[in-house]
Amino acid sequence: MSAGPPVRPAVRVAIAQLAVGTDRRANRAAAVAAVDAAAAGAADLVVLPEYASGYDPHGVGVHLAEPMDGPFVTALRERAAATGVAVVAGTSLPSRDPRRAVNAVLGIDAAGDIAGVYRKVHLYDAFGARESDVLEPGAPDAPPLTMVVAGLTFGVLTCYDLRFPESARRVVDAGAEVLVVPAAWVDGPLKAMQWRALAVARAIEDTAAVVAVGMARQGLTGRSLVVGPDGVVVLELDETPVLAHADLDPSQIAAVRAANPALAARRYRVVAVPTDETSGALSPSTGR
Repeated sequence: MSAGPPVRPAVRVAIAQLAVGTDRRANRAAAVAAVDAAAAGAADLVVLPEYASGYDPHGVGVHLAEPMDGPFVTALRERAAATGVAVVAGTSLPSRDPRRAVNAVLGIDAAGDIAGVYRKVHLYDAFGARESDVLEPGAPDAPPLTMVVAGLTFGVLTCYDLRFPESARRVVDAGAEVLVVPAAWVDGPLKAMQWRALAVARAIEDTAAVVAVGMARQGLTGRSLVVGPDGVVVLELDETPVLAHADLDPSQIAAVRAANPALAARRYRVVAVPTDETSGALSPSTGR
């Protein structure tokens, strides 16, 4: 956890490990307060968890979805513009299917403009859960969400995506130097260990810093962490709601990539493949 102003050219990131529920007004107030607290700590960017606009442990569906011009996004845009702090936040958007919503992550720049939207590709149909029952998956071939903050390029994944190394690699191929992973990582046997291990693995294999921000509430792991491009965990939280800061040094990322040019040395590329839209599974027609 950093104290005092960032030593430039470091980029300061605020990690907002929030407790989120079904009260959208309370969630919105907590998100706005996190932006203000990030500004008070001289942050360039604040990262909120997945589903920061509203979370229901029984499933986040249409009952919690809000449009892009709704109260949650509008409030974050206004506070970003007022404070000069960029924001990455998970939310739920209406989908084309009135029975389902879209799990989305928004990038909002320091002027309050929408930098982009990532719609979750890998729905959490695992460990007994079925996100695809209430959510519409994002298109695998949609352009990755990247945004430049204070000269550093951040690329966005969310939650279950962390288990798919090709998702991270695709964002890195789009220029990301830092992987941002808002999550509501469900607790359970080995889950906290896997969350940490996967974040570290993504950092090492992509020679990128990782900012993985979990939600803090019963049934979820919390345990947000920041990992350097060398795999060293530089910040790790517990399960309670808190806002912390970490400084990312672009020169460290460049030095790690120079010493280990794994991205340049690889012999495979990531290609999006058709999916079964209802589940996100690979289509049988691909033969894969």
